[in-house]
Amino acid sequence: MVKLMRKRHLVLCLAAAVALHACGVAPSENSYPEGSSKRPGSSRAMAESGNLFGPKGITLFGGEKKDGEQGGGGGIGVNSFLWRASLDTIAFMPLASADPFGGLIITDWYTPPETPNERFKAVVYILDRRLRADALKVRMFRQVRSGQAQWDDATVKDSTVVEVENSILARARDLRIATLPAS
Repeated sequence: MVKLMRKRHLVLCLAAAVALHACGVAPSENSYPEGSSKRPGSSRAMAESGNLFGPKGITLFGGEKKDGEQGGGGGIGVNSFLWRASLDTIAFMPLASADPFGGLIITDWYTPPETPNERFKAVVYILDRRLRADALKVRMFRQVRSGQAQWDDATVKDSTVVEVENSILARARDLRIATLPAS
């Protein structure tokens, strides 16, 4: 048993010595290389383009706008007018989650003061970078109190969902008009 322990210790010591030897000093250069590379970030590429990431720079979040695409900017993945209008329209409800890159807004349950035995929750999906009616989908959920602490699911009128969608679209249109230059 003692011999086995000594062999293990010897193997561990050898492994540690090999690992330490691999960490030895390697030759290094004292100056940054000034090669003729054309890769982005190289000194030659910067000198030729005047930009660290080439002539067009670095593109995040989808690149240049296509013809007919409007207002998707601001660094978010969806139409900024629909996004802002959605947040404005459902601002009276507590916000549970908002994902501007995925275009998803989820509210927490909201109980209207005039009807304390029912509550609502909304989920807003923004499906496109263009300002269009079919780029927006709203889902509403409703629950009614059946006992002291028991909430039961109830139906939401289709007209309620349509009203919320129309309110968002009208607000988005107003925001878009406000950004147009005066003629």
